[in-house]
Amino acid sequence: MCLFRPVSKTHSSSSSSIISTRMINCILLSVLISSVYFLASVSVSRLQSKDSINAYFSSSQDQPSQVSLTKIDHIVFGIGSSKKSWLARRDYVKLWWDAQRMRGCVFVDQPLSSSENHTDSDLLPPVCVSQDTSRFRYTWRGGDRNAIRIARCVLETVRMFNTSSEEVRWYVFGDDDTIFIPENLARTLSKYDHTSWYYIGASSEIYYQNSMFGHDMAFGGGGFALSSSLANILAKNLDSCIERYPHLYGGDSRIHACVLELGVGLSYEPGFHQQFDVRGNALGILMSHSTRPLVSLHHLAHINPIFPNSTTFSAVRHLFSAVELDPLRIFQLSVCYDRWYSWTISVSWGYAVQIEGRHLFLRDVLPTQKTFRPWQHSGGLSSVYTFNTRDIHHDPCQRPVTFFMEHVSSTKDDGTIQSVYKQAYENCTYDPISSPRKIQEIRVFSRRFDPDIRQLKAPRRQCCDILPTSSNGGNIMEIGIRECKEDELIYIHP
Repeated sequence: MCLFRPVSKTHSSSSSSIISTRMINCILLSVLISSVYFLASVSVSRLQSKDSINAYFSSSQDQPSQVSLTKIDHIVFGIGSSKKSWLARRDYVKLWWDAQRMRGCVFVDQPLSSSENHTDSDLLPPVCVSQDTSRFRYTWRGGDRNAIRIARCVLETVRMFNTSSEEVRWYVFGDDDTIFIPENLARTLSKYDHTSWYYIGASSEIYYQNSMFGHDMAFGGGGFALSSSLANILAKNLDSCIERYPHLYGGDSRIHACVLELGVGLSYEPGFHQQFDVRGNALGILMSHSTRPLVSLHHLAHINPIFPNSTTFSAVRHLFSAVELDPLRIFQLSVCYDRWYSWTISVSWGYAVQIEGRHLFLRDVLPTQKTFRPWQHSGGLSSVYTFNTRDIHHDPCQRPVTFFMEHVSSTKDDGTIQSVYKQAYENCTYDPISSPRKIQEIRVFSRRFDPDIRQLKAPRRQCCDILPTSSNGGNIMEIGIRECKEDELIYIHP
């Protein structure tokens, strides 16, 4: 507060000057106090507004939670099938299904006879007859309206299991010819929080297929996963959503559209590996598998058997002899070099080994060899792939020498796993002295691959070494696979 005392006339001129100065100072002080109060009020108002916005977003967003590793017991499977196809394909499901640990259902269009339903039923998932879908429109010309029934497997599976006393974290869907690697599926899903909304899968290998159905769609043949939190909401809205999409082709297209309506996009996981929209020899694709664990395979009946001199089923069964010992390493590619001959050796564990009779940089090894052909023969975009490719030489003698997995075993004392690969026959007219064709057998030694979550989220390729061998004839090569050292590079050392 500003106070003024009366002054005498004798001091009037000097006093007048003093009073003026005091009045100015007083006015300035009042303005300053008012400004500070105004700014403080605005600041508090802004803080309150900011707190409200933060509260709004925090209430609308899921907070990450710490959860334990997902196990097979946490997963429920919905398998789309039909009476006709189930009888022909159930032996494939039997290879990967564990009736003691797994939950789920195979959905068919018609009831099976008692004899059909009881054949090895204790080794297979239960068979469920799909609900009637005749009320839904289907307008894709020349398509199969069973696509609506397959889409509704999601709804029917969730209704069947969401009241279970056992915890359900994930719902996984695929076709009856989708072959899952359950241990790898569980470990892959452990990277994600099932209490958040996730739609996980992969697309086709063919650019044309993705352009037609969606580059951001999880193809049903390769399989896809829905977190339980998303699946429960999706199931409530699925029928009304399906009614809006009579013009779509497949069941996976309908699920994709309905998930998008909930604001959720695809979380791409290359481990849902092969939609296999290709034909012929799939060696090139399998040899160039991602560093992510293999989760699924599809359309195996439409390609050559993955092992020579074998049927499709026996080839898959042979593959599972390696899967059972080390599932997370299956198809994982390690590359090493023989410095003496300048050979490049590629080890696709549990499947095949290739020796290139020349030095190739790693970046030149990794592109997929075009040993296969497109699903369709129309040319154009149907022969354009969604990954890097390299041509194979027209002369068999100029191609890498391929060795296929013969058998795999494990020692009980130290857990070392030995996989043996035998050379495949190739009609070659000449054989140079430095040719790797003199190698008849390759033995690969490794330990069970057990990556932690950090390695699963940011995978690193493992390293391999050519080991000294006691083979007198020089026709056996031994290789060791191990974790790379921190600063180790994969290249041919001088």
